Amino acid sequence: MGNEVAICFPGQGTQYVGMGRSILEGFDRAEEVFSKCEDVVGLPVKEIMLNGPIEELTRTEVLQPALTALEISLFLALKEEGIQPCACAGHSLGEYPALYAAGILGLEDCFSLVSKRGAFMEEASLKRPGAMAAVIGLERPQIEEAVDSASTLGVISLANYNSPEQIIITGEKNAIKHASKLLKDMGARVIPLKVAGGYHSELMAEAAEKFRMAVDGVEFKRPVLTYYSNVTGLPEQEPSVIRDLLVDQIKSPVLWYPIIKNMFDSGIKVFIEIGPKKVLTNLIKKSVPLDQVKTYQFEDLEGLKEVCKALKKF
Repeated sequence: MGNEVAICFPGQGTQYVGMGRSILEGFDRAEEVFSKCEDVVGLPVKEIMLNGPIEELTRTEVLQPALTALEISLFLALKEEGIQPCACAGHSLGEYPALYAAGILGLEDCFSLVSKRGAFMEEASLKRPGAMAAVIGLERPQIEEAVDSASTLGVISLANYNSPEQIIITGEKNAIKHASKLLKDMGARVIPLKVAGGYHSELMAEAAEKFRMAVDGVEFKRPVLTYYSNVTGLPEQEPSVIRDLLVDQIKSPVLWYPIIKNMFDSGIKVFIEIGPKKVLTNLIKKSVPLDQVKTYQFEDLEGLKEVCKALKKF
């Protein structure tokens, strides 16, 4: 079954105070992962994640290491249960636990890059504030038409191609506001996202350049699992290419739907979401034929047991 199983890691937006309590209390290696995380980033990540406040947890420089540490811990717990996936991908920030799972980055380097990425992105969003919005119910060409029209008011682009039904737009606030009105007039549902910046847009160009210097000193290895890039939507194997794509990812669209479609076309039949909530699971269900795949999600030890039990029957 291993050659039909893919693991997927969610990114920002899935967090809540108290997440990770079960895995930290019941899985010894999780404590090791979080200790390494805190040593690298120099912040009380575990305390904030478990006890809040939510305003502190949602700070980019705290949240990115916290989610990464949690998702890596959950992945290690899955491995201990003998589940052997053949492919992996992560959504935006989730690409970092995927890099670890694929053997591309070591644990310390993973946390170091996540910490710097979060700091650079937070700094960029303060210098050039932005906004993001989810657009539901229109096809990509229609959304691109509205984005093009709004571009006269500032930076704006597509941020995430999440599913055939959902695309995220990103950019400067006035441009997002104007595009949102146009899209609503075209019949779309438009949901503003609670974010501080226009992520995955040219507003993050300065953050990307600073991050390029950060990755230059880090060792990237060839993946031991089939690893799909956010930027290309395709499997990538060459360490130097993966390094460059991670820099581009900060200011480029996340091609999540193409990733899932390409995984399915390659023979993946089981998708396991590792992390809080079911955001990716819901997107996957809208992207592939439900009668041909199984989807699972877990974020604690109880959920892991249920997934393992279900997989044994598969």
